[in-house]
Amino acid sequence: MADTRQKVIRVTHLFCFGLGYSSGIVADRLAQQGWRITGTSTRAEGAARISANGYTGLVFDGTAPSGVVAAELKTATHILLSIPPGADGDPAFAHFSDSIRESSAITWIGYFSTVGVYGDAQGGWVSEETQAKPGSERGKRRLAAEQQWLGLARDAGKHAAVFRLPGIYGPGRCALDDVRDGTARSIIKPGQVFNRVHVEDIASAVIAAMERPHQARVYNVTDDEPGPPQDVVNFAAQLLGRPQPPSLDFVTANLSPILSPMARSFYSENKRVANARMKAELGIRLKYPNYREGLTAILRSTALKNPG
Repeated sequence: MADTRQKVIRVTHLFCFGLGYSSGIVADRLAQQGWRITGTSTRAEGAARISANGYTGLVFDGTAPSGVVAAELKTATHILLSIPPGADGDPAFAHFSDSIRESSAITWIGYFSTVGVYGDAQGGWVSEETQAKPGSERGKRRLAAEQQWLGLARDAGKHAAVFRLPGIYGPGRCALDDVRDGTARSIIKPGQVFNRVHVEDIASAVIAAMERPHQARVYNVTDDEPGPPQDVVNFAAQLLGRPQPPSLDFVTANLSPILSPMARSFYSENKRVANARMKAELGIRLKYPNYREGLTAILRSTALKNPG
């Protein structure tokens, strides 16, 4: 006699609080594997764009809980958080931590943080074993949010990963674009170095962490080559066959509107960020281990899309 019982197929459902640039690449990759994707935006226009991609787009501006968001969370299996915390803390945690904690469907929580939680290392190396000593308010808020989400995961018996990110770049958001539109500047601050990471390598790390889950783990997701910021700008100009952008010493730039408040906070800290744990535990082999390979690939991809 034929077995007429229906098989229960568990749908994997990624819920992104703040479906933006980096989380969008994660979502695209998982959608290609058949995952259901839900993402939030602070405005209706943003939610509409998410829906136009074939996902479920919702509005969440962080000021109040949403019944629609709560309903979608009931079927989510994985949570990815990229909303920056404000003065009152992480809005997703404030309004939905109880729902996430109590959900039997949600098994994994990922949180996008910043290497700014380490503070200033005066150009020295930091790793996940280095004590976090954020000097900026932004770094302090991120560290507090990290601790909240990791604590929730431990208490609820869920897996969680914090991804500490440096400067993010990729197609449409890199030094090539700045050189093209004439806004690029070489800001010279002797001894200053930054790590960077290509958005595709972020997505690879997140998906690997989902596939190799730990109960509560922190990963530095960075490239292999911290270096002076002016080198990146000058290399982008070289790739485009353009003159090197104007150079400014940091003191002058800091007194001008050229540097945004966030850029100023970046220059207030100097560190080299190690990524050995990411490679060893997640099996990550960076597709773009340095900015030269990353920018060259972006330019090549742009040329293929826009021949002539």
